[in-house]
Amino acid sequence: MNYRKVNNLFGWITGAIAFIVYLKTMEPTASFWDCGEFLSCAYKLEVGHSPGAPFFMLVQRIFSLLAPGAATAGPSISTLGTVGAATYINSLSALTSALSILFLFWTITHFAKKLTNPNNDEPDANNIALIIGSGLVGALAYTFSDTFWFSAVEAEVYGTSSFFTAITFWAVLKWENVADKKHADRWLVLIAYLVGVSVCVHLLNLLTIPAIAMVYYFKRYEATYKGTIIAFILGCVVLAFVQFGVIQYIPRIASSFDIMFTNSFGTGFDVGAVTFIVLVIALLVFLLFFAKKKGNCMCCIPRRCAYCLSLSVIPATSQRLFAPVPMCL
Repeated sequence: MNYRKVNNLFGWITGAIAFIVYLKTMEPTASFWDCGEFLSCAYKLEVGHSPGAPFFMLVQRIFSLLAPGAATAGPSISTLGTVGAATYINSLSALTSALSILFLFWTITHFAKKLTNPNNDEPDANNIALIIGSGLVGALAYTFSDTFWFSAVEAEVYGTSSFFTAITFWAVLKWENVADKKHADRWLVLIAYLVGVSVCVHLLNLLTIPAIAMVYYFKRYEATYKGTIIAFILGCVVLAFVQFGVIQYIPRIASSFDIMFTNSFGTGFDVGAVTFIVLVIALLVFLLFFAKKKGNCMCCIPRRCAYCLSLSVIPATSQRLFAPVPMCL
């Protein structure tokens, strides 16, 4: 019995179960709180309440285009019973929530395999049953949990944010499996990009940064109590830097550039902000080429991660800088 094939098969089955359940119990139109705002903003491709969730709005808009008569119908269900754009937008949450369950299953089985087979050898039939059983219990328990199920059937950011959180942590576990192989650090670059894109949905994904730091430390270094504490603190420092430095101060500095260019240089609006963003990208590209030229891989990987992170948060920055926010009723 091939463990990898069984693990993949049951992962997809678990995700399919979650997807079917969420589709069958999905809200057909708008729910309370922010759902009506997200539906209308996505349908008209406008900007919701700060920080705007630009990537989430774009993907919602794509789903709304799948509805019959999307170009003329409103974001609702017609009197004739035709499925409207709102239903398709809600299905995005059902899909991403089901994918969260899929990656949660594989995360659970990864740790279960470490417990049953610490030497990373091929599990026997009994251990496979234990590993797959633990994945099924954990993933399906989360599937039917009240809070997660609630957000999986409406147009809210939490389902999509959970998906990014689940796939980001799964990705660092994939890196752990191949960390000693060539090009393994590409997984770290992917993680940086996923974290950046997830910021354009919700900030939940940032909580994976300390966990990623711990996985990296235990894989690369000999673990000690002191080292573990330092790794966790450094992970929290990186989280704080992204949270308060990258996400908040890039818009602030860009705004200062725009004020300076407009008041001091007499340029039009947004010229200074665009100039600042171009300078940030140029600096990161220069650092990447500099590290590659020097052949310093230990510097190159963090800079690639920073490049991906910065590029992926620029849509959120641009949206907050350039777009007026409609009034939330």
